[in-house]
Amino acid sequence: MSKKDKRSYFDIIKMVSAWILTFGLRLLPFRPPNVEPILAIQMPFTKRFGILTGFIFAFLNIVAFDLVTAKVGLWTLISALVYGCLAFFSRWYFKKRESSALNYAVHAIYATLIYDLITGVMMGPIFFQQSFMSALTGQFIFTIYHLLGNISLALLFSPVVYRYIVVNPKVSFNYLRQKFAF
Repeated sequence: MSKKDKRSYFDIIKMVSAWILTFGLRLLPFRPPNVEPILAIQMPFTKRFGILTGFIFAFLNIVAFDLVTAKVGLWTLISALVYGCLAFFSRWYFKKRESSALNYAVHAIYATLIYDLITGVMMGPIFFQQSFMSALTGQFIFTIYHLLGNISLALLFSPVVYRYIVVNPKVSFNYLRQKFAF
């Protein structure tokens, strides 16, 4: 498949569908801590549509969610930038790998570790006057939960999102326009 063919399937309907899924999961009451579907849904989008789409999906998702929940601050920008930049790693990792639950889970492991190292261990001391040792020790349990959540969601949701949203031709503006003749 050529680069042009690969990108021709991108559609705003796919992005909106994934955003609704992400927001719905993030808004669940009593959700375990650090169970965030952003990476699990970003990976299939980045695999299929590239770095820019993966970056925009994650970045705007963090910003929009923080705006809706009225929790905007410096942390919003840091999280959004780092989550967005994980698209670079996703593109590199999935360039020659298939869309499988195992590949998504493996990527979720190192992407989570990179994210938590940057946002927790490094940013705490730089922006929030936290000591390095307290940032490192405080991050440990957070990262365990984050890994469990991201690996679980990568195994369960990423292949499903890829198959039923990302590469599904029926999830597109053109299909809906033809189906409903508007």
